[in-house]
Amino acid sequence: MIHLAGMPVGSRASRAELASAAECPEQFLSKVLQNLTRAGLVISHRGNTGGFELPRIHRNASILDVVEAIEGPIRLNLCLISEHSCNRQAWCPAHGVWADAQKAMAAVLKSATVGELAQKSPHTPKEPAADAAQWN
Repeated sequence: MIHLAGMPVGSRASRAELASAAECPEQFLSKVLQNLTRAGLVISHRGNTGGFELPRIHRNASILDVVEAIEGPIRLNLCLISEHSCNRQAWCPAHGVWADAQKAMAAVLKSATVGELAQKSPHTPKEPAADAAQWN
């Protein structure tokens, strides 16, 4: 998604191009792209001019949104799934630590967006600065 966010709006990338950018096997990426498409974060186009596109609205998707679209809800420990997932939850001295760690991790992942990360990527074409033209 970071690679797609670094492309102009409306651009498409093939699965092969995305696999190359992510340095992963196409078959693995295919499963990831299916999940991202199913979650509505990426649009899949078929045919000769097909490929994958990142809609403008999802350029600000958080990394948490992306990870959960692929993996499902993230839980660091079984006791964080529900109130009834662990019978020791009410008295366990470690439960609060797991809960705090879960909140911290979710906050960090939610604070970063694919668009921000694309701007930091050395592979993302940068727009020339507005004042750079006056010096040329």
